Amino acid sequence: MSSRRATGAAGEALAVQRLRTEGYIIITTGWRCRFGEIDIIAQDGTELVFVEVRARYEAEPGAALESIDERKQARLIRLAQSYLSDHQLDNAAWRIDVVAITFTRHHPAVVEIINNAVGW
Repeated sequence: MSSRRATGAAGEALAVQRLRTEGYIIITTGWRCRFGEIDIIAQDGTELVFVEVRARYEAEPGAALESIDERKQARLIRLAQSYLSDHQLDNAAWRIDVVAITFTRHHPAVVEIINNAVGW
């Protein structure tokens, strides 16, 4: 497994763990369609939450979140809409969160959940 994939897999595992700790119910991980992949789909209260995980190693604070440009935001929205349509959930309340993870050599990973991180 490449270093990038290993970092991503470790990040997604930490994200699932943290989301569960925060009370999210994990519905699925790695949901795919023709537009791409949603890392995590969860339930938070009455809202369906599409979660993008961004893991970075030894990055500056905020680097993971900054990596989600307008093009990536548009793709996340398209993916969420595709999931909602495929599952006949057109009237469901939903949002897109980002879990930003920064790994360091000498300290535990920093895991930050950003609610409603992508505007639509």
